[in-house]
Amino acid sequence: MLKFLGGLAAALLLILIVGFAYVRLGLFDPRADIAVGSIESRIAMPSLDAAVDRRAGNAKNPLQPTEATLVAASKVYQANCASCHGDIRRTHAPLAESLYPRAPQFLEDTPDMPENQNYYIIEHGVRLTGMPAWKNVLSEEQVWQLTTLLSHIDKLPPQVSDAWKAAAGAAPVADAEMKGTMQARQEMPMR
Repeated sequence: MLKFLGGLAAALLLILIVGFAYVRLGLFDPRADIAVGSIESRIAMPSLDAAVDRRAGNAKNPLQPTEATLVAASKVYQANCASCHGDIRRTHAPLAESLYPRAPQFLEDTPDMPENQNYYIIEHGVRLTGMPAWKNVLSEEQVWQLTTLLSHIDKLPPQVSDAWKAAAGAAPVADAEMKGTMQARQEMPMR
């Protein structure tokens, strides 16, 4: 039995050493514009979910999902979030393809995290993903507005959808311009 436990400990130590060497020696491909490896995808998202769950606390949303709150939130979202997460007119943001992990497209894949976790992510960002911390840019009320919008994004009242469409229609970057920018970026030679 002692031999078995010694062998198991040695195998675990070897796995840890190989994993550390793989990361520390730069053997992984850090590019954001390539497909994710299966091991990385199996480890990264569950790890992120667990970390956010552990740190988000029990904050309760002080806002009700009123029409006024959701309209205000859609304007904040359009100005700060739509270029990566899509909007009511462009449900898939081309910029999302340049990020790793890909930015969630909230109108295609409704957020399923509790509000306290969405608030935490918006406020603090997510390291090494392109998701910034908004706590020094947006007010606490605006972060809660965004949290409320994400919780109700799949069931917006028509008045809110109409207001958001109007805000999205006034957005400065048109689809064609964004696609042109993305095409030019893809044609750049890699170093």
